[in-house]
Amino acid sequence: MLIKNSYRLALAVTTSALAMSFGPAAEAQEVAQAQEETEATDEIVVTARFREESLQDVPIAITALSGDSLAEKNLSTIQDISRSVPTVDFRDGSSNKDRTIFVRGVGTITTSPGVEASVSVVLDGVVLTRPGQATLDLLDVERVEVLRGPQGTLFGKNASAGVINVVTKKPTRELSGELLASYFSGGEIRVGGRISGPIVADKLLFSLSALSAKFDGNQVNLTTGNDVNGYKRYGGRAKLVYDDGGPVQIALGMDYVRTLNDTPNGTFVSSTRVLFPTNALSPNPTLAAILAAGGITPSRTNRTVRSSFDSRVADRNYGGSAQIDINLPGDFGITSISAYRRWDNVQTQDYDSTDRLTAVGAASSQVAGADVGSVETRQFSQELRLTSPAGNTVDYVVGGYYLDATTDELYRRTITRLEAGVPVVYPGVADYGITNQNLALFGEATINFSDSFRALIGARIINDKLSFRHQRTSPVPPGGVPGITPNISNRGETSRTDWSGRVGLQYDLSPDLHSYFTVSRGYKGQAYNVSFNMTQAATQALDPETAVAFELGLKGSVFDRLLTFGVAAYDTKFEGFQANFPAVFLGAISTRLTNAGTVKARGIELDATLRPTDNFRISTAMAITDAKIARFICPSGTTCPNFDGQPLPFAPKFKANVDATYTIPLGDDLAIELNTDYTYKGKTQYQITQNPDTIQEAYGIWNASIALGSDSGWEIRGVVKNITDKDYSSFLANGNVSGVVRYVPRDVSRYFGVIAKMNF
Repeated sequence: MLIKNSYRLALAVTTSALAMSFGPAAEAQEVAQAQEETEATDEIVVTARFREESLQDVPIAITALSGDSLAEKNLSTIQDISRSVPTVDFRDGSSNKDRTIFVRGVGTITTSPGVEASVSVVLDGVVLTRPGQATLDLLDVERVEVLRGPQGTLFGKNASAGVINVVTKKPTRELSGELLASYFSGGEIRVGGRISGPIVADKLLFSLSALSAKFDGNQVNLTTGNDVNGYKRYGGRAKLVYDDGGPVQIALGMDYVRTLNDTPNGTFVSSTRVLFPTNALSPNPTLAAILAAGGITPSRTNRTVRSSFDSRVADRNYGGSAQIDINLPGDFGITSISAYRRWDNVQTQDYDSTDRLTAVGAASSQVAGADVGSVETRQFSQELRLTSPAGNTVDYVVGGYYLDATTDELYRRTITRLEAGVPVVYPGVADYGITNQNLALFGEATINFSDSFRALIGARIINDKLSFRHQRTSPVPPGGVPGITPNISNRGETSRTDWSGRVGLQYDLSPDLHSYFTVSRGYKGQAYNVSFNMTQAATQALDPETAVAFELGLKGSVFDRLLTFGVAAYDTKFEGFQANFPAVFLGAISTRLTNAGTVKARGIELDATLRPTDNFRISTAMAITDAKIARFICPSGTTCPNFDGQPLPFAPKFKANVDATYTIPLGDDLAIELNTDYTYKGKTQYQITQNPDTIQEAYGIWNASIALGSDSGWEIRGVVKNITDKDYSSFLANGNVSGVVRYVPRDVSRYFGVIAKMNF
């Protein structure tokens, strides 16, 4: 297994092209067979435009990672991908509701349900409407593809910055199975398995997979004495495919993942207060005294919190889809994908320990708070498309898409404030929700002028209907209290028709060297700033966010595939950039969604794999990114510093990954594999307000592993992560009341593990 797969996995880490979910069920089987046939040449066959194509031949930029390579590196979630892909970053948070993905320095900087993601996550052809759904465990995954830049033609309106495309494994025609078990220091355990094969030979196929995983955590709550920042996950996936060799194929799929985590609501690194609107820093002696009394020493390496209870978040992410493929005469094909998905999120979070309010140094204005919130997202989607036969003067795909999605949130906040030295409790409840209906027509065509020269043209017409409701009740004084504003009830509705698209040219310099140039328009729809503390002024819909991207690329192989590479240069301009901007209400930090103006992102990306010998492979991926605010528009009624020319959050200027593998054959069917990788991330600002305390300095993470495997199907791998024991923060943010907090990643310190797997 190790011997057969090592080179294919290496290429999956570093290839550049466009890709998307497999279309027909029969086609998926053909693709799998094609991949087996091309392992010797390291070529990956995809159905990016619903036909079989070499990954290197498609004129769009992508980074692809195989499911097996992710498992070998203990990368089990979408968040983990950012550690290996330089163009991807990830906003961490105490809840999946707060987490989101960035590509090329651009992503969604808000948690409002009235705002769609800038980076779309697609699971087996189904778009996930909320960023929180994207935190699913990478269970039973064939590969993950990161499509860079606007992808609105084929993937829709919430793909203005890019797409994360997750392709799961297909049922096999022969009975087969997989078992995986791993243990890592810190109490991290992962056990999973898969079985696949025929129910009725050559007609009805199935696959079943399941997993269970846990991590004890790498932080301590001093109040409860518990380890926190851990997780528990379990889930499964089932697939059923009918394919008797006739013109109709049917594929049914269902999945369910349950996640429980106890990530703290921020770990203090500083007691510094940010003074808005000047954004100046000022010491906060009250907070400093309370933290000291609680045994907390704020620092960049702090891993202790003091909360009255452990913050906890529970997620359920599940759904099902039905795909029908009909092969028509003349090699035309019709594909229908019907899907229903649901995401439930319940969060219980503590801002600060209430028993510290009476600590020495506490002021009468000091507050503590706790939130209990629930999110229910339900979506139904239907896609129908027609694909032309390949090899004609014009190859095309046309289709239609419908989406109906609803998100309901119920949020309860409790603020405890010292008044004349006595703690007084103020509750507040907000009930709000969003309904989105989306209808689209799309098409994309390749015009083949010759065997080496072709044009690409595509467009998507989008009609959006967005509505919201919001009601907050709270027995607070007329002026409110920090964190809770007075009663309010609002409703709103908006509708808009717009478009996204792409045009481009592709020229093959040789059979193994391909160049392309594309111009793309991305579109992100209107939005509402729906949140717990929504104000009357927020009832107006935000304008759409649009992007225009120019991209020039070259990819292929030289010296008889000794070197495989992809390089892309891009320049993207976003107008009407939708972002959160902090505001202060009665001493508490809140956020306000706004069209922040114009931002620009430009850069150069390189992926390359060198194979000096059959047993040695070294690959690298790097990105130089210049993502900045070109023209900042301050929210109405607010005074702001001049942010023009400042970097966008989550956009390091340089990020790179190097991965090397050496295989030592031992005779018979055994081999030893030595692997090491190093990831470097440049200095990163995490706040649009350019707070100097929310900058993560440059750092590097070095990992290594050694594996013994056999062609008979078993492998044992020893792994060490973060060899140099480098401490860093995955996210830095302004605290809910004051101070600056960090979020602690899994690999914040050195840890060891072993992974065992068996294929049969």
